[in-house]
Amino acid sequence: MESTGNHGGIQQLLAAEHEAQLIVNAARTAKMARLKQAKEEAETEIAEHRTSTEHGFQRKLEETSGDSGANVKRLEEETDAKIEQLKNEASRISQDVVEMLLKHVTTVKN
Repeated sequence: MESTGNHGGIQQLLAAEHEAQLIVNAARTAKMARLKQAKEEAETEIAEHRTSTEHGFQRKLEETSGDSGANVKRLEEETDAKIEQLKNEASRISQDVVEMLLKHVTTVKN
């Protein structure tokens, strides 16, 4: 009778082992599915972040490009003002420079 009891115990162990294997396989399959889902979610999130960052970069680029035009205009105005200032200064002292040059050219040293 013990052999029958042992035989039943072995059958129970085999059934429990088979059930445990099914549970492990199901968990492994669920884990793989979750990893695949997580990877897809991460790729989607990365793509959204990349798009958002690219839009922000393009917006900044457009803003600074607009400023560049304003900077060019400001620099042109400053340059024109400086040129006008130099012309005024040159016309103010040109007579003195001419007189000084004539004096040095016409003066004879022995």
